[in-house]
Formats: sequence, structure tokens, C-alpha cells
Amino acid sequence: MKPATRDISAELAAIDAIREEDIDLSDAPEITDWSGAVRGKFYRPEKQPVTIRLDADVVDWFKRTEPKYQTAVNRVLREYMLANRKAG
Repeated sequence: MKPATRDISAELAAIDAIREEDIDLSDAPEITDWSGAVRGKFYRPEKQPVTIRLDADVVDWFKRTEPKYQTAVNRVLREYMLANRKAG
């Protein structure tokens, strides 16, 4: 991410100085129904290319069952990481 320019830094500092109770949110009602929300729609984490050796049957299974098999492998690894985050 690029460092902020001086103009932006000053503007961000001014925004940061505004007290929470002084912010007018009357034209932006609070959302209470999140049933149609899509997780991760706009969030795109930075990707890093890696070389990893996996068992051939594991790669074959992902390729056969998932159109975007690399994304599926990443999802499985992320779920494992999140489930074991406290352990490590």
C-alpha cells in the first residue's frame, strides 16, 4: 500500500480528531438485516505465489471437484488456520 501524501495525512488527522458524538449519521440508517449480505464480496487479500508439493491424489480430487481448485485449496487451508489460530 502506498504511503499517504501530506494532504491526505492532514485530512485523515482532522477526521480522526472528530468526536464520535459529533458525527451526523441521520442520512445513513443503521443496517439491522444482514440476511442478504455476502461475505468477502469486496475484500481481496493479497496473493503470494508459492510452490508446494502435494500428494497427486489430493490435487486430482480438488481439480475434479472444484472448478477453481486453487481457491478451494486456499479456502481449506484458511479454515484450518482459523480453527487452529489459538494453538499456534
